[in-house]
Amino acid sequence: MLNRRHSRHRRSIPVFLAALFLLFGVTALAPATATPRHAEATTAPAAQTWSGWESLGGGLTSAPAVSSWNNGRLDTFVRGGDNALWHRWYENGWSNWESLGGYLTSSPAAVSWGPGRIDVFVRGGDNAMYHKWFDGGRWSDWESLGGYLTSAPAVSSWSGGRLDTFVRGGDNAMYHKWFDGGRWSDWESLGGGLTSAPAAVSWSYGRIDTFVRGGDNAMWHKWYDGRWSDWESLGGYLTSDPAVASWDSGRLDTFVRGGDNAMYHKWYDGRWSDWESLGGGLTSAPAAVSWGYGRIDTFVRGGDNAMWHKWWS
Repeated sequence: MLNRRHSRHRRSIPVFLAALFLLFGVTALAPATATPRHAEATTAPAAQTWSGWESLGGGLTSAPAVSSWNNGRLDTFVRGGDNALWHRWYENGWSNWESLGGYLTSSPAAVSWGPGRIDVFVRGGDNAMYHKWFDGGRWSDWESLGGYLTSAPAVSSWSGGRLDTFVRGGDNAMYHKWFDGGRWSDWESLGGGLTSAPAAVSWSYGRIDTFVRGGDNAMWHKWYDGRWSDWESLGGYLTSDPAVASWDSGRLDTFVRGGDNAMYHKWYDGRWSDWESLGGGLTSAPAAVSWGYGRIDTFVRGGDNAMWHKWWS
């Protein structure tokens, strides 16, 4: 179980004055040259195409996170060199980086449940989960949600006012805490033997899909659709936390870093595809989101510690 010493409400994370982000990248992610260590053969999606990689700068000390509240809107989040949370968004062009303070000991996680709303989750210095949200045009203070995290958190939302968060606990099981009806639940254990942070997404009301790396370095999947499924293995050889996005009911797109540091993609559309390589030289787990039908945006940290972007449309 999550350590109850950390389950009580804690003081907010101290907010630090943060230096401006540095190192706006000037070199492309190097294409992967090593042999992929995924178990399945490589295939490519039929219709749409992937962009090249673009640099969005910054000096990242974590994997990125991303959310979207509307077509054409992206909100990205990273931990900076000062361990604060930094934010950069896209709406008819990319903003500058802004600091949102805090003291992070993990990568962030982010989700939107509706236009103008963002919820961000991190692990703090006391290993509890902390929450900061944007609503009504301003950011909240940090709040502690307790727990004892041994990974970054993950979050999904299936409806306005609903949040489902997932973490790895001290026993390497996956733990779940949700917000519904204006209050937070207690933590519950969903079992498993995780060697990564989880990833989570919802494709429709009442549906959640979660992904983790197991002790065999394969990707494992557990879903909720009225009740929780057993764990299933989806194979592969992961060297990072997984990421997942969904652009339609019944559609899942998962992303991982492989043994050659390239980004790999596996999708579900009635059945699971093989793995495909999307190249790049990743130094973090990926992040992924969809803002509309047939659109996926992915983000990673590159070898220059800048944030890099690749999209499918």
